[in-house]
Amino acid sequence: MALSPQWLDELRARVTLSSVVMRTTKLTRAGREWKACCPFHDEKTPSFTVSDEKGFYHCFGCGAHGDVIRWMTDQRGLAFMDAVKELAAEAGMEVPAPDPRAAQAAEQRAGLHDVTQAAQDFYRASLDTPAAAKARAYLESRGFDAHTRERFGFGYAPGDRQALKAALKQFDEAMLVEAGLRIAVDDKPPYDRFRDRLTMPIHDARGQVIGFAARILDADKKDAPKYINSPDTPLFDKGRTLFNLHRAGPASRKTGRMVVVEGQMDVVAMAAAGFEDAVAPMGTALTERQLEMLWRLVDAPILCFDGDSAGQRAAMRAIGRALPMLAPGKTLSIVRLPAGLDPDDLLKQQGAPAMAALLADPGSLIDTLWAFEKAASPLRTPEDKAGLKARLIDHCEAIQHPDIRSLYRRELLEKFSAFAYPPRPPRERREWRSGFARPASPPLSPESAGRLRKAASGANRDALASAVVAGLLRFPDQILVHAEPLGRFAAHDGRAGPAIESLIEAAEMLEPDEKGAISAPQGFAPPPDNSRFAFLDEGADPRAAREDLAEAVSLLVERPALDAALAAATARFETDPEAAFAEQQRLLKRKLAFEKRLGLMATRRAASAAHPDSDSPSAPSGATDEDSE
Repeated sequence: MALSPQWLDELRARVTLSSVVMRTTKLTRAGREWKACCPFHDEKTPSFTVSDEKGFYHCFGCGAHGDVIRWMTDQRGLAFMDAVKELAAEAGMEVPAPDPRAAQAAEQRAGLHDVTQAAQDFYRASLDTPAAAKARAYLESRGFDAHTRERFGFGYAPGDRQALKAALKQFDEAMLVEAGLRIAVDDKPPYDRFRDRLTMPIHDARGQVIGFAARILDADKKDAPKYINSPDTPLFDKGRTLFNLHRAGPASRKTGRMVVVEGQMDVVAMAAAGFEDAVAPMGTALTERQLEMLWRLVDAPILCFDGDSAGQRAAMRAIGRALPMLAPGKTLSIVRLPAGLDPDDLLKQQGAPAMAALLADPGSLIDTLWAFEKAASPLRTPEDKAGLKARLIDHCEAIQHPDIRSLYRRELLEKFSAFAYPPRPPRERREWRSGFARPASPPLSPESAGRLRKAASGANRDALASAVVAGLLRFPDQILVHAEPLGRFAAHDGRAGPAIESLIEAAEMLEPDEKGAISAPQGFAPPPDNSRFAFLDEGADPRAAREDLAEAVSLLVERPALDAALAAATARFETDPEAAFAEQQRLLKRKLAFEKRLGLMATRRAASAAHPDSDSPSAPSGATDEDSE
């Protein structure tokens, strides 16, 4: 019976590893993991760990390692299918019925493993022949010692187009082609894919050979690619494979780190210098699947790409893939190598301590994103700066997790505001008193003051909108932070829109580093039920109040878009009732979630008021707009 990798992954995800291990081994909580004396060998000091988050157990003493299925087979002594059936029953999953085609594919993969291992043995033996003199000279020029050569399995593919076929005559031609070792084109005779090249085996996570990387040795062949990898085969999928993962994974459990470099030779150079926890993608940008594999091992893999422009672009491509996948605690760290250097160059020129220092202090994803976009093009004109802001917002919009998206947007726009609106010279600074922004001439024109009074008047009363206006008056440093969504809202709202536009205009006249309030115009008053809005509480912590205000702005901007989408879906009933109904149901769920957020804000505000001595900052609070009608 053949089980798909996807089905087995689902089984592992549904079963909690620690709960299975606890049935026979006493575990003790150790932070986010569990520890115990290893059940596979005698020991007095616990070196056996179980990680539910990463989905595996590992013993630092004897090296025992595996997932929940491996635990059942190795510790319980069950056959693989018996282990799977027992776990599936516990997880409420049905074991798929036997599939003859899947069984045939599994048998084929098993046979291809024999082919690739035989090819590796042939290439490894060929490295010791006279024909491989250039390959051995290249390895010596890189400074790789005998231990490194043996560990990474360097070999040599002879130049003869039929050399591999002759050496692996025990296998059918079709299997050699299927394994990616031979090329068959139309009616021409098949020939070896790798010829007169230095070879390195590519392994899967279990250490089985699934493909090869090969480097050219003849510098005169300038039209030939420098490196080539095996094509995608039933064994090898370049988007789901990380070079050296089978060695770097166990090493990362000791270092708590995983380093991603650009090329396979960079991995070898890192390992030769003592950095065993390095992997590389297979000649392409990091894929979503590869990022998931990395995040299962560490929370913040370190990208260590070349210091040239191509390396920085590769880092940004990886960041672009990662942004939609960011989750609480899961991010990327980035090391910027000196210009023009790759990891091997840095190790040769400055030594391992220089690399260790860089890896110990990597940059954050958000700082790297800001630095790259800021340097991406000249920023001489307002139009240039507006382009920078648009690019930053586009990156933020790619993030799927709402809290992370909101926090990225806020921090990047704060960086942008500090850059685009630098402080004016001291001679132009305004006068302040009593903690309120009180310039020599009022920051609000009579027209703007009138708009604010109208927004707060009884005829146009909207509790959420008028609270946001009052909050922005109190914290004017937040106006430009939220200028983009507020501007979009103001353009389509006839009640509070003019007041918000006036506030944006006034904020552009204030110093970016000033945090005092703008004096409200005579006749303006915040909503009477201001107890429901924490950011209007004079005694609230300023930082927490600003966070509450950001949440209220988010709700204010989201509301009309949601209402408009619901109206549009309802209008489509006559022409497309089925699709309109589905869309309406989806939007109604969003509407319920929106109302729940409003209710939670009020609930948390009330809880905060009931426990004024609490040390935790007040949670975001807001108010429903039920009183606005």
